[in-house]
Amino acid sequence: MLRTLACLLLLSINTAVAVELAGEAPKQQILLSKAGKLERNNPWQAANLYCQGARNGSTEAQYRLAMLFAFGQGVPEDREIAASLLAIAAQQGHQEAMNMLETIRYSSDKMPDCVLTNVSPPHAPQPVITVAKIGGKSLDGVIATLPKDRKWLVDLIKKIATWHNVDPQFALSIVTVESAFKTTARSSANAMGLMQLIPATAERFNVKDAFDASQNVKGGVRYLRWLLDRYHGEIELVAAAYNAGEGAVDKYKGIPPYKETQNYVAKVLHHYPHKNHVFSKI
Repeated sequence: MLRTLACLLLLSINTAVAVELAGEAPKQQILLSKAGKLERNNPWQAANLYCQGARNGSTEAQYRLAMLFAFGQGVPEDREIAASLLAIAAQQGHQEAMNMLETIRYSSDKMPDCVLTNVSPPHAPQPVITVAKIGGKSLDGVIATLPKDRKWLVDLIKKIATWHNVDPQFALSIVTVESAFKTTARSSANAMGLMQLIPATAERFNVKDAFDASQNVKGGVRYLRWLLDRYHGEIELVAAAYNAGEGAVDKYKGIPPYKETQNYVAKVLHHYPHKNHVFSKI
């Protein structure tokens, strides 16, 4: 369900951003473009630039800085600062700021020092995903205890993953968390089969029968390959996007603040404790 909602939101988010940027001065557009490229890998540096833009009156910079404070990306999570910045941007007609202000239902006049004067913003604490909190069997342990009628699936998944240049251990970890190797698995959100493909994803990757093991794994692995390239091999982001959709990951500039997705990422990392995977530029 999260993947479906996120996909529906992605187009409207990108369109709204383009509209907001069109109203910025050329120098501010350059700053915003540079900061936007930094957000994924260095959100604190992006926040530094957004502070500069906000000081100079950029409505879009105020909004983006608010979002970083709202979700603790690069800077400490602070709803009061986020609400204050959103209110300022909303007063200047920024539609996304208006929408977000209604969503968080919070008001404040607290401002970050970096907007009031030329200082750097504070650094966020280290991120929270801790694999140690997730107990249970290792991936090898899960595979070793599979019923005989499911063991053939391991070789199938390994083969298809290899064909698509995806680490078989990563694909197996996703299947373990998604379906525990049950080909007939179906979720309440109508995610189907071994890799729990929702209908939109199945159609996207030409899966005609999501309960056919071979078709399902091909579709799921192709999606993993696409996500690995999109997120430069960052396993946490790939796992988060597989669960919640790339729209949600892009919107929150990292793992979305959904308990389901955060738990999902931790479970995947328990079975596949690696930060990075090979990727190709897209």
